[in-house]
Amino acid sequence: MKVRKLDETGDMTMGGGSSCFLADTPDAVAQNVMTRLALWRGSWFLDTTEGTPWLQEILGKHEAVESVLRSRILDTPGVTEIIRFESILNPDTRTINVSVEIKTVYGTATIEEVLG
Repeated sequence: MKVRKLDETGDMTMGGGSSCFLADTPDAVAQNVMTRLALWRGSWFLDTTEGTPWLQEILGKHEAVESVLRSRILDTPGVTEIIRFESILNPDTRTINVSVEIKTVYGTATIEEVLG
């Protein structure tokens, strides 16, 4: 698996040759998990059925958050298992803090992300 590395603001890195890619590493799979969670269902013009169902199944339905996010993570290519999962909903900032440790085909990875 080879993906273009994202910088700290979420933009693709360019101009650094092979150092701009993650290949066959737990970090590559973790980055794919983060981008899959951040993609809102219906926002990608090539496939409006792809994405995390934030509006359809999560927002306003607090009991569905964990199961939907877990499913989305496990459906990511390269993820074999969720070792640890925690999500904290912050209604004041309208964000969800997600802390996940996953087992991938390349090893383990930790994901700490604020979504929203």
